[in-house]
Amino acid sequence: MESIASDLVQLLRYLLPGFLAAWVFYGFTSFVKPSQFERVVQALIFTLIVQVGVYFYKALVFCISKYWAFGSWSADVELVVSVVIATILGFVFAYFANNDKFHFVIRKIGISKETSYPSEWYGEFSNKVTYVVLHLDGERRLYGWPKEWPSNPETGHFSIQQASWIVDDEVPLIGVDTILIPAKSVQMVEFMEKTWE
Repeated sequence: MESIASDLVQLLRYLLPGFLAAWVFYGFTSFVKPSQFERVVQALIFTLIVQVGVYFYKALVFCISKYWAFGSWSADVELVVSVVIATILGFVFAYFANNDKFHFVIRKIGISKETSYPSEWYGEFSNKVTYVVLHLDGERRLYGWPKEWPSNPETGHFSIQQASWIVDDEVPLIGVDTILIPAKSVQMVEFMEKTWE
């Protein structure tokens, strides 16, 4: 029975850094979490990348230790190194998913037409930092600065500052700092030209 418990601990020490990397990635991106099976597969892929990183780090440490003593390599050191690599890996993948830099290069090369963003909606709001006009149900229009916006057009709320209703002319909302508009009430979004620059 002790053998099974120690094998289970070893397996968890081996797999958990990949799950940590996946957790960091989904914690810092707006991607909808896939099914449990897909998340496990992604965590296993992260585990593979982390273990390759640990292997190369260990090889580098052994090469350097021929000239400078670092101490001994142990299972605890390996766990700490794998956790650090997993955390960095999760942040790196989240960074590239949030700013489209990786897919920008891939599009330039001609490999793909896709973006890193979870949807076109998310991509437009990430790339267009400007005032917007929200076309609401009942042919109402609201102009303002989007402080926050939902990642998904079906759920969440817009947080609009400097808001004005557009009737025949602009009617500023006096005394209102921020107005929350449910995303499901928005029919269309206009991104205004940057005339203040």
